[in-house]
Amino acid sequence: MKPVLYLVLFSLFIIFSCREAERIPAIIFDTDLGPDYDDAGAMAVLHAMADSGKAEILATLSSNRHELVAPSIDVINTYFNRPDLPVGAPKTGGISMGSGQHWADSIVSVYPHRIRSTEEVPDAVEVYRRILSDRPDRSVTIVTVGFLTNLSNLLMSQPDVYSPLNGRELVERKVKRLVSMAGSFPEGREFNVYTDSVASKHALDNWPGEIIFTGFEIGSRILTGLKLIAAGIKDNPVRDVYRISIPLSAGDKYGRMSWDHTAVLIAVYGTGGFFDTVRGRIIVNSDGSNVWENDAEGPHSYVVQKMPADEVAAFIESRMMHVPERK
Repeated sequence: MKPVLYLVLFSLFIIFSCREAERIPAIIFDTDLGPDYDDAGAMAVLHAMADSGKAEILATLSSNRHELVAPSIDVINTYFNRPDLPVGAPKTGGISMGSGQHWADSIVSVYPHRIRSTEEVPDAVEVYRRILSDRPDRSVTIVTVGFLTNLSNLLMSQPDVYSPLNGRELVERKVKRLVSMAGSFPEGREFNVYTDSVASKHALDNWPGEIIFTGFEIGSRILTGLKLIAAGIKDNPVRDVYRISIPLSAGDKYGRMSWDHTAVLIAVYGTGGFFDTVRGRIIVNSDGSNVWENDAEGPHSYVVQKMPADEVAAFIESRMMHVPERK
């Protein structure tokens, strides 16, 4: 092959590879894994997407200080062959909240993991700053499906060994978008927002970029988990979470509401096909309730159901049943 032709082909390969990489969302997943268990299903979907080459997982952070949250995250990461994913948790402020369904202690007692307690992991803000500082500008998608504690703390962070930028400047430079399972639309009072309402108001009032919200009303109609249980996949911690939890709630007899899965879905695939959007701005009140202000040029948007809920559920649950290659 002539050197000039070889150089042209090689250049085209590099350009194509870079464009493909740009299309694959690089995701930091921020979860309160504990008060509810749809977070575990959302993590399974995210890992399935990463295994299929549709996403890159940069970190899995806890917004919940409960001692079993980081170990539970570690169990799921380890099951999906990613035991080295960074894990962090709040060291300043924050909420500690477990589950009365005993699924977390159940999977931690059975499945391999290295993190013994949430207290062992570094500050989530440190993990955010370290990862964001190393990424290309406007390249990171943050998915938050829990309390907004970490995001508030990140915005308040100061220059450090990782970056000369303060938190708000770092987010503005490095984050492409935030996808948040938070709020009820066009108005309401939703758990993830009101539980740490001070942090929620600060984070959402001051976030310097695009936010896509998937509200309570979206996930409440998308029911998953029964097919995962019936599939009989052995030695799967996510199946065990649903197998333990669904029978303990009469309201879950047709499946568990899938709030957090929708945030992962949007982060990876966007809204097109699944949801329509309404653009504007969220306004968070001091009690953690929210209202919406329509604005065609606003920095925020919330999603509205487009694809029938049962079809979205089927799409999500097929990915929840993903079995990684055992190593």
